[in-house]
Amino acid sequence: MVLESKGEPSTDGIQNKIGIKGVSYTCNEDHKKEYVHIEVDMPPANGHLNERQRQPLLGLCKQVTTAISNGVGWEPRNDSNTDNSEHQRPNMGHIHQALVDNKHQSDSGTTPTEDDIGFSHKYLNNNANGAAVHIDIPNNANVLSSNDKIRIPQEKFKTFVALILLIVNFLITTTSLAVVHERVPDRSLYKPLPDTFLDAVPARDWALDVSEIFIIVSTNLTLLIIASHKYRFIVLRRLMFMLSLLYLLRSITMFVTVLPTSSTTYYCSPKANSTNPVLIARRVFQLFSGFGLSINGKHTFCGDYIYSGHTTILVMSYLITVEYSPRRWYILHWASWLMAAVGVLMVLIAHGHYTIDVIIAYLVTTRLFWIYHTLANNVYLKHSSSNNYLSRTWWFWMFKYFEGNINGPIPRQYDWPLPWPRRFTAAKYPNRDS
Repeated sequence: MVLESKGEPSTDGIQNKIGIKGVSYTCNEDHKKEYVHIEVDMPPANGHLNERQRQPLLGLCKQVTTAISNGVGWEPRNDSNTDNSEHQRPNMGHIHQALVDNKHQSDSGTTPTEDDIGFSHKYLNNNANGAAVHIDIPNNANVLSSNDKIRIPQEKFKTFVALILLIVNFLITTTSLAVVHERVPDRSLYKPLPDTFLDAVPARDWALDVSEIFIIVSTNLTLLIIASHKYRFIVLRRLMFMLSLLYLLRSITMFVTVLPTSSTTYYCSPKANSTNPVLIARRVFQLFSGFGLSINGKHTFCGDYIYSGHTTILVMSYLITVEYSPRRWYILHWASWLMAAVGVLMVLIAHGHYTIDVIIAYLVTTRLFWIYHTLANNVYLKHSSSNNYLSRTWWFWMFKYFEGNINGPIPRQYDWPLPWPRRFTAAKYPNRDS
């Protein structure tokens, strides 16, 4: 900061001009005669600050101006061309210590110290009116290099816990379907409910097989992306935990409200007209062995309408692919979106679900994904408070267990998941935007 005469400052006390190496910001705290001059290495594109960017400078101007006006760090300057009684220079160590002492009093942030990344002492030649302080702002290369040094724990045991949670909730869902099958209204007595799309499009049984083929392809593609991610256990843990929540909620919605069959041609196994633990266990094993798909002939039970499991898997696969694959793989992103859209459309053409089932599945899946990643990518949201309404979700305590040691977004970095061959293990892509 250079105490020197500048042009008339703006109303908020900050004035800036473009220089060769940066932007010079001149602040006139409380419109006094002294001006604090700040030179920044990395200016905005147009050299001007918006209101949000000016706030940190306002606080810094106030702290430094207060320190200087109180005589902190000032000592006589020995210069043959100047008068010692009129010209002084600051002791930068004293002023910096004053800033450090005040950093805990500000709610807007902290003042960098010698140990912080990107901070260094640079003293500019002071002119006849004051002193200079040079503020270094690290460029993107330094930020990336510092991120590469940060160790993010994989915590494989937590991933195993998420796997157990997913298996348990999938068993709960299949158990719910095994019971609901006995409560489905008789197809000969109750017709499908009125539905705008289903009433306009005749049922095509082959369309359900097409949808499940897309599910198989998108699911394997998602697992391949996760396996190639450097933090694969974190991504896999997140996927399994979110799916476990979706399966648990689906087991409840299909159980509390049983709708008539949406298709008049889909094969439903005969009802037993009575349930017992052995019968339910057989049905659960049949559904579990077929992964809930009908293309392999395992899913022959009806009643799992609210909400669509096919839509949930297709949408979740797309979201994971876009979030954790390289940003520039646009073709993959669009292909994943196309598979999800066509797969959902095929479910409706096959009359495998009502339209409302698909809409609810999309809303629930996307909102859960976005809420979870908003919480995971912002450290301050991982703590319960009266203003953090996201912490009121019933699964927040489990989220804190899985994400407690991850501070912020995980980088988009990839490596070969196997120890062989060596020529693949040496290839790493640290650029987060690649």
